[in-house]
Amino acid sequence: MSAEGSTRAVITALGANLGIAVTKFVAFALTGSSSMLAEAIHSVADSSNQALLLIGGKRAERDATEEHPFGYGRERYIYAFLVAIVLFSLGGLFALYEAWHKISDPHPIEEWQWVPIAVLLVAIVLEGAALRTAVQESNRSRGRSSWVQFVRRSKSPELPVILLEDTGALIGLVFALAGVGLTLITGDGVWDGIGTAAIGVLLAAIAIVLATEVKSLLVGESATPEHLRLIRQAIVEGRDVPAVIHMRTMHLGPDELLVAAKVAVDLQDDAREVTDAINDAEARIRAAVPIARLVYLEPDVLRKGG
Repeated sequence: MSAEGSTRAVITALGANLGIAVTKFVAFALTGSSSMLAEAIHSVADSSNQALLLIGGKRAERDATEEHPFGYGRERYIYAFLVAIVLFSLGGLFALYEAWHKISDPHPIEEWQWVPIAVLLVAIVLEGAALRTAVQESNRSRGRSSWVQFVRRSKSPELPVILLEDTGALIGLVFALAGVGLTLITGDGVWDGIGTAAIGVLLAAIAIVLATEVKSLLVGESATPEHLRLIRQAIVEGRDVPAVIHMRTMHLGPDELLVAAKVAVDLQDDAREVTDAINDAEARIRAAVPIARLVYLEPDVLRKGG
């Protein structure tokens, strides 16, 4: 997945959410709708999240240092995890609190009744455009994977985060539209509170999914099955390395893979021949899987039975 494509999707979503947030706050100020306030805070949370993703991507580009010899690629995972925290607290919990407040003390929308409907419809169009951009960029690397598989298996956090956020935003807008619409039709403000509660539950659920997936990346995930296959194939393609005894891989970032393996060599080879075999195998690995930036191969003798 290209970093350029991820950045484009993040910037598109950021621009859309900033504009939407302003209009939602104006609509809340005019109508007092709790659904509009929840949606406004939701857009602020999403805008903050996209800013966090951009910061994480920039910080991850720093060169390795003596203190951090494997670089800063995991900064992208850390900032993506912060996104889940912001979405859960600022988006989900605030919406649930506002829903409780509105249901406890319901009141109808008496002024500027057309404003929230108009704002929500415009927001749906803008969010749909942002989601379309994220889908287009994701399709460049998704391959034949389903959307669920893409979100769960992607090693790059930005596009899965944007996909979930924008999808949640569209569903949340439908909840808000239903809550506001029923409040206007019935004159009962409880519907506005129910719509707000639905938004809160939705955002909390998305935040939990995001936190779970990003936590796995933070702990350290191995290469994809396809990359594992290519790496093993590249190692044994040379005549001097007949087998892989065992291998471990771990993503140091979305675009940086650590490969450590013990490989079999001929017992009769001298030191120069073993060294050449290892160097050639490392070169083949990097050619087959370019993100395999750090490769450590240890020669050993293949013993009977293992």
